[in-house]
Amino acid sequence: MMPQLQFKDAFWCRDFTAHTGYEVLLQRLLDGRKMCKDMEELLRQRAQAEERYGKELVQIARKAGGQTEINSLRASFDSLKQQMENVGSSHIQLALTLREELRSLEEFRERQKEQRKKYEAVMDRVQKSKLSLYKKAMESKKTYEQKCRDADDAEQAFERISANGPQKQSQNKARQCKDSATEAERVYRQSIAQLEKVRAEWEQEHRTT
Repeated sequence: MMPQLQFKDAFWCRDFTAHTGYEVLLQRLLDGRKMCKDMEELLRQRAQAEERYGKELVQIARKAGGQTEINSLRASFDSLKQQMENVGSSHIQLALTLREELRSLEEFRERQKEQRKKYEAVMDRVQKSKLSLYKKAMESKKTYEQKCRDADDAEQAFERISANGPQKQSQNKARQCKDSATEAERVYRQSIAQLEKVRAEWEQEHRTT
């Protein structure tokens, strides 16, 4: 027996840049829109069929003869025609009712479309912002790690030269590399702080939208 799938188990994932749960929701909304259109088409065709059938019944009843007969047979024939016309009118009325339902469904679908677009714009904005800052943070991390390696290399070179003689040039280089590493660390930490801020906003939008 397959385990029951629950949406909450698929909403979040380990990939920081993924938008899995939102994409599932969005696809469900799009599927719902398609379902509305399918229902509209069903009602439209049913209304057309009801109207067509109703008009044909009314037309048949009104064109029927029976004018030459008298007494009870004439009364029965007239009653049959009247019943047929009444049934036809009922089908025509049903067609009108179905068209009213169709209009309501179309209006609902359009309202949902506008709402979806509004929320979709918000979610796309925060997702793009998160992705952009994530990329920036990863680039800052890479730069920071490289600057740290450069600083370590310069420090080791300075120590080797110090043991053998002149050291001013290598000392300056070691200091510059260390300063560059410190600046790279500052930029990296700043990027992480910005990323955390937009991640919190991203999460809040998921909770409230």
